[in-house]
Amino acid sequence: MQHSAVPELAHTTTRPMHWLATAAALAAVVAGSSFVQPDDATAAQPGPPPVTAQAAPDPAAAHIPMDCAGEAPRIQKRASGDLDGDGRPETVAVARCAAGSGTPPSGVYVIHAPDGGKPRVVATLVDPKDRMSVTDFAVTNGVVTATLLGYSSDAVARCCPDVTEKAKWRWEGSTFVRSEQSAAVGV
Repeated sequence: MQHSAVPELAHTTTRPMHWLATAAALAAVVAGSSFVQPDDATAAQPGPPPVTAQAAPDPAAAHIPMDCAGEAPRIQKRASGDLDGDGRPETVAVARCAAGSGTPPSGVYVIHAPDGGKPRVVATLVDPKDRMSVTDFAVTNGVVTATLLGYSSDAVARCCPDVTEKAKWRWEGSTFVRSEQSAAVGV
């Protein structure tokens, strides 16, 4: 049996123009699919609604209740965190007056900005009248910790504190409660 020669069909021969047309069609499909997106999911999401991040209050914008002979108190240290569990950060600031010599007493203040309003002092953790200086200050997991340096008597020079206390404050109910981390010790 003899096979007859089949003439070559034009549509079975590939040419560069066929490849260009195929590539252009594929590119059009891919580009068009980027404009078609599925609808947003409407199923209820578990858990609480997302909390929008709020900046911690700036202590420089708050009135710090210290008498510094007509000057503004100087913010020595600051740390922020959610102290009362409401999802908004508070700032804790250590402030003191400028002094030419000696160690001026510090004040430790909790500053809150209600709904992004003007920052204001809502609690005093260390009153400057207690004549303490603050070192090793931090806010961690809603707890404020500090090392307080003070004086055992008025006879001790103001440059050289001789009493050290480690204290921490935690929000409980509607107030900050102070607890000693260790007994007071001499320096």
